[in-house]
Amino acid sequence: MKQSAWINARLLCPVRGLDADADAQGGILVEDGIISAIGAEVQADSLSPDTQIHDCAGATLTTGLFDFRVYTGEPSSPEKEGFASAARAAAAGGVTSFAVLPDAKTGSIDDEGGLNYVARRARLERGAKIYPWATITMGARGEVLSDMGLLREGGAIGFTDGENPVEDSRLLENAMRYGTSFDLLLAGRPEDLHLAGSGVMNAGALAARLGLEGRSAVAEVAGLERDLRLVAQTGSRYHVSGVSTALAVEVLVNAKARGLRVTADTAPQYFLLTEEEVGDYRTFARLLPPLRSEADRAAIESAVGDGTIDLITSAHTPQDQESKRVPFSEAAEGMVGLETLFVTAWELVERGVCTEQELMQRLASIPAGLAGYESALKIGASADLMVYERANDTVDASQFRSRSQNTLFDGFETSVRVKQTVVDGRVVYDGS
Repeated sequence: MKQSAWINARLLCPVRGLDADADAQGGILVEDGIISAIGAEVQADSLSPDTQIHDCAGATLTTGLFDFRVYTGEPSSPEKEGFASAARAAAAGGVTSFAVLPDAKTGSIDDEGGLNYVARRARLERGAKIYPWATITMGARGEVLSDMGLLREGGAIGFTDGENPVEDSRLLENAMRYGTSFDLLLAGRPEDLHLAGSGVMNAGALAARLGLEGRSAVAEVAGLERDLRLVAQTGSRYHVSGVSTALAVEVLVNAKARGLRVTADTAPQYFLLTEEEVGDYRTFARLLPPLRSEADRAAIESAVGDGTIDLITSAHTPQDQESKRVPFSEAAEGMVGLETLFVTAWELVERGVCTEQELMQRLASIPAGLAGYESALKIGASADLMVYERANDTVDASQFRSRSQNTLFDGFETSVRVKQTVVDGRVVYDGS
């Protein structure tokens, strides 16, 4: 039996009520990848001589992050990101599990073969755990429903067409009715594509000054209102992906007050940055949804703080240099985020928007629960852990484990650092 222990730690687990702010000191003993003891009694002098000991030296020990929305380039664009590089990037960011989104451009997960491919690659990497989303429609084309029942049996955590909203309302209604019968989770990025048009940045004065076609905030809220009408009609479990506007936050507040089974996510760029990042046609700032106004940013930050937006995801979308070194309107959308997810989201703690416990709920326990798993420091649980410490640092994209470096957070000054990431009791990242 292989034993490892993490000692002299501040223990943090919102599920268990362990609060690092209350100086919950102790450690964790792991046997064959499973937590076997936890608390103040786990100390060096209580362990057997052959136990591998990791001294946290007062740093915080908590569960690893569960990133709910990650794109990779594999299998069709491995030069942008493969499962191996994504797993390394995840580990460096404290992410022990992530869910891969289907993408019509790089290979949709719409049959058993796609699910088996993800499972096989995850086993080979033995790094961060990888879980598959499957498509709502075949090829994420919005024309014919996938066999969601079969895909769920094959291991899909939920169903989404990724960045492609299902335009056909009747088709989406049918998917929701089917999903309700089996309590499946459906997700979508809300947008009325006709209103969005071919906009490449947030619609407004800045877009007009730059001569770029704008993408209206109304397009997001119009798509969301349609989706939630169908949720109310079908009783579906529905997750709203990539919320970016104050208008959408208002609609979510009302939907939750009505008791709809709806959850939502956003990414750090939407509560830390604004459309001003576009500046002089900076293509790294071409995102989907686009960066919005300061009023939208503030609304998103507040919604994460009060729980209207339930979880934070990286929205990791790797792009190679060739995809970004083109005119702004031709640039590929998205930015990487696995390695910066925790250190950027930590700004919410620094600003007093949420506590450490609340942040870990939004980054770990809530997304894991939606995926059908539990993220907790408790006996019998998998030892998927993150150790972090408060320390001044700077994001350096040149040091990323990801194959792509398309981030707006290069040079971002942080006040927290991931020291170690552990998956099933194995150290997969050590930044000590």
